[in-house]
Amino acid sequence: MKKSIVILFVLFFGIVLNGFSQTEKPTDFYAGKWELAFIGTPNGDGKLIANLVRKDGKLTGDLTDPSKADAEKIILTNVVEDKDKIELFFSASGYDVSVDLAKVDDNNLKGTLMNMFEAKAVRIKEEKK
Repeated sequence: MKKSIVILFVLFFGIVLNGFSQTEKPTDFYAGKWELAFIGTPNGDGKLIANLVRKDGKLTGDLTDPSKADAEKIILTNVVEDKDKIELFFSASGYDVSVDLAKVDDNNLKGTLMNMFEAKAVRIKEEKK
């Protein structure tokens, strides 16, 4: 009888341990690369690649112009994140610029550039090696 209780206890403990090991860590939704598209600006539609990384618990990163291979990176001056939205701040051509984006789904964001122009973001999926 003692043996069967010990065996049942070990079996139950193994099932519980296996169940907890299946839970995934929550992902960092905004971290990664995003293709930003700005529609209807005075200079026409534009695209930038945002590379967002988490350092010391805070999002930071930079922007690059995919049409110019040798273009300098634009450093984000501030990133304000919330559960369902994110704001990116940077300087371009001497102007302080903001992009407000809200979640649409797991791979898309939608919002505005300077509260005037339509902005969209699509997650760039990294190929696993």
